[in-house]
This record gives sequence, C-alpha cells and structure tokens, in this order.
Amino acid sequence: MDINSTIYVAGHRGLVGSAITRALHKNGYSNTVLRSRTELDLQDRNSVFHFFEQEKIDYVFLAAAKVGGIVANSEYPADFIRDNLLIQTNVIDAAYRFGVKKLLFLGSTCIYPKFAPQPMKEEYLLTGELEPTNQPYAIAKIAGITMCQSYNRQYGTNYISVMPTNMYGPNDNFDLKTSHVLPALIRKFHEAKVNHAIQVEVWGTGLPRREFLHADDLADACLFLMNNFEGNEIVNIGVGEDISIKELAYLIKDVVGYEGEVVFNSSIPDGTPRKLVDVTRINELGWKASIPLEEGIRAVYDTFQKDYLVRQ
Repeated sequence: MDINSTIYVAGHRGLVGSAITRALHKNGYSNTVLRSRTELDLQDRNSVFHFFEQEKIDYVFLAAAKVGGIVANSEYPADFIRDNLLIQTNVIDAAYRFGVKKLLFLGSTCIYPKFAPQPMKEEYLLTGELEPTNQPYAIAKIAGITMCQSYNRQYGTNYISVMPTNMYGPNDNFDLKTSHVLPALIRKFHEAKVNHAIQVEVWGTGLPRREFLHADDLADACLFLMNNFEGNEIVNIGVGEDISIKELAYLIKDVVGYEGEVVFNSSIPDGTPRKLVDVTRINELGWKASIPLEEGIRAVYDTFQKDYLVRQ
C-alpha cells in the first residue's frame, strides 16, 4: 500500500477493525475512510455501491461482521448467517465493480471442522462437519472466502482471506450474553470481586483448549499480509499455543485479584474440544505474534476498568 492510498476499514469500531485502524495510523497511513453503522448500512447494497463510487477506495480491510459467543449463535442463527452474507457480499462485489486494488477478508478459525486434527492447517477447511453451535456463522464465513477466491479466478481481483484465532483486546464485547469467553470471564471476575461474591460460575467443564490472539497482533499481521502476500490460499493468524478454559479462568482470576471460588457448570455445552491453528504459513512469510497472553489480559483489564465501566 502506498502511504497516501485511500483505505477503507469496514467495521472500524469493532475489536478487529479498531485495531487495524490504530495500526494503519501508527504506520503513517492517514488517508483512512471510516463509516459507522448509522452512517453506512453494509447490508444495503445500494448504499454500499454509492459509497464505493463516491470515495474511490484503493484498499479494503473487511472486518465488519456480526459476531458472538455460543449463546448468541444458538439463539440467533438466522441473524448470523443473513447479516454476514449480506455484509460481505455487498462489500466484496462493490470492491470489484469500483476498482479496489486489494481487499483483505477477515474469516475465523471456527470455519474448520469440529474434530479437525490439531493444530489446524489451512488445508483442513471443508474436510469434516462443523461445530453445530456456530454453523450458520461459519458457513457465512466460508462463503466469503469462496467468494474472494472466485472473484480472483473469474475477474482477476486481488482478494486475500485470513483466519484469525480467538481474539481479545481493547473495544471487546463484555456483554455476558453475547461475548466470547475471555471478555466474559474478565467481567464475571471483576463483578464478583466488587460485589464480594463467594464464587464465580464458569460455563462448561473447563477442559476445552483455546488459543488467544491480541487484536493488536492481528492488526499487525493484517497490514503485513496486505503488503506482502497475494494468492487464493487462506492464511491462519495465531500464536501457535493454546490454554484450557480452566487455566484461562484461573489466570483471569489472578489478574483481576478475585479471591473467591471458581465452579464449572458442566451442563453448559463446551463447544469444540480444541481449537489451535497451525501458523507455519504466516511464520514462514515472516510474521510472528509478539504479545504474551498474561500481558495482554492485564492491559485489557486496565482498559475495561477505565473505559467500559465508565459507559455503564
């Protein structure tokens, strides 16, 4: 990307989009085009086409998506597949029709089969059944990947797709009903500490293992790939290490300073038993994650106390 390129970050207020925006500005890319959901409805094809026609976009980071944890995915499956299909279809097609030079599509490692061998290599995509609790979201993301690859083949576009592992960082969603596990645990332990609760309930058995990537590391990887990679192969972005939910819970307990008991509710489904990505491809391209998990969690907890709680 030229330093003066016109760059559109779709979803700039979310966890990933805000991190990409920060990374762009940090690296001198000041000509960013940003629109909130109220300013531009990405599910409205006509509005999206008008926006691309007017703004003459050079590069797109497609980070806009409807996301959520197990509960949200289970309760709103139609919303997850419809909204994501509309958003990505409109943006990808507009990028082609209005001459965007390159687009980076943010997928998710939940697209891999539920029982994929670990760590998950990029070629494991579509080799087995999906995790039922997030299948509608995963299918939408798989459609987005396939759409990017198909446009590349038919129209000669330059669209790349990346698969980040579980994310956390500033601007995360701390709503206990719709958030992912790490921010949910931060809020649970904080509220238990403040309210002097004798115990904190953690959903599931605590046995599943997850990999967690700080949003600033992901943003750095996205800029790196936008400048150094092209092709139809998908690229995993992760740290290459995982941790059990039980270990995560006790780590967050320590960071927050909660002194009560931790109990695990095994009546809540665990989801995929393990989700660790193989990061050989991106490491060989020349990029590695740099933010240790405990350091990242401490920074997020500081942000949570300063920013999120003030807005409540």
